[in-house]
Amino acid sequence: MQPLNLPGPKAQALITRDNAVISPSYPRGYPFVMDHGRGTEVWDVDGNRFLDFEAGIAVASTGHSHPQVVKAIQDQTEKFIHISSDFYHEKWIALAEKLAEIAPWSGPSACFMTNSGTESVESAIKLARYHTGSTQFIGFLGAFHGRTLGAVSLTASKAHYKNGFFPLMNGVVHVPFPNPYRPVLQRRPGMGDGETVVAFIEEEILERLLPGEDVAGILVEPIQGEGGYIYPPDDFFPALRKLCDKYDILLIVDEVQSGMGRTGKWWAIEHYGVEPDILLTAKGIASGMPLGAMVTRKELMDWPKGSHGNTFGGNPVSCSAALATIQLIEEQYLENTRVVGAYCKDALEELQAKHASIGDVRGKGFMLGVEFVQDRETKQPAESLRDDVVYKAFERGLLLLGCGKSVIRVTPPLSTTKSEVDEAMLILDEAISLAERDHALV
Repeated sequence: MQPLNLPGPKAQALITRDNAVISPSYPRGYPFVMDHGRGTEVWDVDGNRFLDFEAGIAVASTGHSHPQVVKAIQDQTEKFIHISSDFYHEKWIALAEKLAEIAPWSGPSACFMTNSGTESVESAIKLARYHTGSTQFIGFLGAFHGRTLGAVSLTASKAHYKNGFFPLMNGVVHVPFPNPYRPVLQRRPGMGDGETVVAFIEEEILERLLPGEDVAGILVEPIQGEGGYIYPPDDFFPALRKLCDKYDILLIVDEVQSGMGRTGKWWAIEHYGVEPDILLTAKGIASGMPLGAMVTRKELMDWPKGSHGNTFGGNPVSCSAALATIQLIEEQYLENTRVVGAYCKDALEELQAKHASIGDVRGKGFMLGVEFVQDRETKQPAESLRDDVVYKAFERGLLLLGCGKSVIRVTPPLSTTKSEVDEAMLILDEAISLAERDHALV
């Protein structure tokens, strides 16, 4: 297929204006300038059509501008747009009730509303310290939890996220994350890869470095996102839950990217049969409106009035969008994600059989990772080839994003159809073939 002429003249003009006034810190992987979207389809300012298989980094969960979400936003804005958290409004109560209903544990819940995933992480740090009286945290290498000073202290996916910002928050120890494709630790006799990591935490960290009674929480992504869409083995979270119970440590799961139905269940942690203590959400919760939440077991939310707050968290417009989003996911898109997500994974595995550069395909639902390697035996990452695949796909009308060292994330809206998957796979197939040729891997 012929590549599009990108960027077009209108896009070029807007990029020039952007460069003059916008912070250079934004990554901008390729020059896509959006004009409008519907469902999985988006158009740039020059009229070029694309399939959006990154969905704003797993944010546009119901697709772009879903009519029910748009109507919910419009209806609320006609009533009122903002009220401070000094008062009450029905939509935030209804949303908290719904989040309590779908929380991945038995018993009552409490909710603190935020504007983003990073704010949810910061809220959890504060609450964990307040509730436990302890100050230390354990995080994981490869993790991404945000870029504010507290959150970035727990982030360990790329060094440049911290470059120039030291000193960071004290009290964080990072340990390996169990990666079935690239194990960091040698598996111990009689243990799986996940159990081995948990044994390492207990024996090398809690018994030699950091007393368990001083640890407020272990913060972990059920699936590492920015780190490379890494799914831990099934033995990891049950063992981690037992460790947290043994030392009275809060298990805090960051479901900012993996939650809200993205893996075919409400929460990725549900795949592992484990109940956390605190759950963090954002991204796909409101179909693109700024919103996040910290959801906890009710008994943990024991901080007094004024301990924490914000101005815009839980604003009525975003809460209205979230309620419409959750209804759509519940009634339609959870099942669609399971069915079409499995179809998409099968299609990616067919590409893996065809292309030697694909070392691994992994994931559930619409949270799928494709890892590119120089050689399947050595598993040497093929970062530049991955970047080339992403750009060549863009030139042919498919939006993708990378993560990890050499992984492409496949995270279309949960409403994506099999025919859209078919179209995307044709583009991706061609992009990989061209990149392999250019990198002499054919």
